[in-house]
This record gives sequence, C-alpha cells and structure tokens, in this order.
Amino acid sequence: MRAAFASRIDETDPLSALTVGERPEPAPAGDDWVTVEVRASSLNHHDLWSLRGVGLAEKQLPMILGCDAAGIAPDGREVVVYPVVPTPADPRGLSILSEHHQGTLADRVAVPAANLIPKPAALTFEDVACLPTAWLTAYRMLTSRGRVAEADAVLVQGAGGGVATAAVVLAAAMGKRVYATSRDPGKRERIAALGATAVEPGARLPERVGVVIETVGEATFDHSLKCAGFGARIVVSGATAGHLPRVNLRRVFAMSLEILGTSMGTPDELAALLDLCVESGVRPVVDSVFGFGEAAAAFARLASGVAFGKIVLDHTR
Repeated sequence: MRAAFASRIDETDPLSALTVGERPEPAPAGDDWVTVEVRASSLNHHDLWSLRGVGLAEKQLPMILGCDAAGIAPDGREVVVYPVVPTPADPRGLSILSEHHQGTLADRVAVPAANLIPKPAALTFEDVACLPTAWLTAYRMLTSRGRVAEADAVLVQGAGGGVATAAVVLAAAMGKRVYATSRDPGKRERIAALGATAVEPGARLPERVGVVIETVGEATFDHSLKCAGFGARIVVSGATAGHLPRVNLRRVFAMSLEILGTSMGTPDELAALLDLCVESGVRPVVDSVFGFGEAAAAFARLASGVAFGKIVLDHTR
C-alpha cells in the first residue's frame, strides 16, 4: 500500500528522511483492533519532529508518519480516528500513532475499534481529518484545562499554526473576545478575518484576559504572564520558540495565575468537538489540500513555515 514514512532519522534535514512509497499492510496489535480505509489525513509538526528523531528511535524504523485520519471502518461506517492508543512499552502507558504504532499517512491504518468516532454527515473527510490532534488540543486547552466558560477574553500566542489558529476559531465560536499575536502582517490580517483582534507579539492589550493559549514558549511567555488577569489560566501545549522561559514568580502568585500543561484530549472531547463544529457551523482552517502522491510537497510546505491552518492529504487521488 502507499505510505509516507520515516526511512531514517535526520536531525538537520528532516525532509531528506521522508520516503513516499510502498509499505506492507497494517498489522493489528490486538484482537480488538480494526483496519480503516483512509480517505483523508492531515500533517502536524509532530511528523517533522519524528523525522528529526524526537520520540522516534532508529530501531523503530521504518515508521509510517501521521496522527490524523478519517475514513471507512470495516463495517462501512464513516469514522474519525482518535490517535492515542494504549502502549505498554511507553513509560506513559500510551502513545500517539506514528510513535510506537504505524501512523495514518497510508492507504490503511490499524487502530483499536474503540478509537473510531462516528463522522457527522455534515462534515467532509477533509474537515474531520484536521481535528484529532491540533484542533482537539486547542479544544481541550480552552475547555477542560482553560475553563474558558469562566472567561470573557482569550489571548492566543503565535496564531497561524494549527493549534493556535484552531484556538482562535473555537474561542470566537464560543462568544469570547479573542486577541491573537503574529509576527507576520499577512497572518495577522487573516487571523482578524477569523474574528480575532490581531496584534504584534508583545503588544499591550486593552484588557487582561482570563485564558492564554501558549504554544510558542520563550519568545512569548513573559507577554502571556503580563496579559493574564487575576486568576487566569495560561495553558501550554508547545514550545516552538524555546522551552525554558524566564518566569516572574511574583506575578504568578500575586495574580493567582495557573500555568497548565496539556496535550491532545479524550475520545469524548473529540466527539464534543465534532458536535460543536456541526452545531456552530465552524470548519477547520485548511491551508492546502494535496493528493497523496504529492505528500513530499505537502511536507515541504509544512517545513517552510508559511502555511496558515492545516495541510491535508486527499487519499483518493
């Protein structure tokens, strides 16, 4: 079957470690596993980190990449694949597809039957293939971790990336005032069109916010602290610009701030996110759609940093 996989590890030139070619059919890891015919998948920066060897060792190669997918279950149902699977070999007891188990960037993927979430008829395969990693992470950051229902305003740092862009759209759909930062004037213009007040990094906001969505790290964390109101939650799911920021602890305790880490979400949260998309009319922001045969070009766009929203692979072409 066709697949996009890590054939080796290259820390400095990850794209050179990507191979698009034939791989064996997926092997279910247990009696409760099933094989899904993939119709659409989407890329994440996790895929580039895997090619660099972060979370992926040489002995695990070749490894089919990809966390996100939607397709057809063996019984004919249209489904979304929840990508977190039980993994006794991992210290966490679980892992994301493409870490210990072959990923979704292939014609077929094997997953536990319990990981199949019904796809709403109102959403396309391309829509739902964007949701299980970046959009689910953003949803969890806002809801169960950020308790956004208690807030009037939200700050999203580094809008333009998958999680940050999702957070802007979802927070706006939840009726919150949304502020979003980006260094790129073009991305600020596009973020404003999604319902946010777009500002330059470090800019003073007209108010303090109740929730900060932080995926950038060192470059923005001091600004996040300064923009957080009393009792606010700063929710962290990434550190693309450094993972060791200086933290003003006086501000943390004086303002009763909560700094919360999170990653991904639960199957129930993914189902709730699907319901929200149907009920509110929200759709994922898609940067571009590539045919599966163009997977290498899709990875090159992801690595370039110019994408705004999700990059999708259409497995039907």
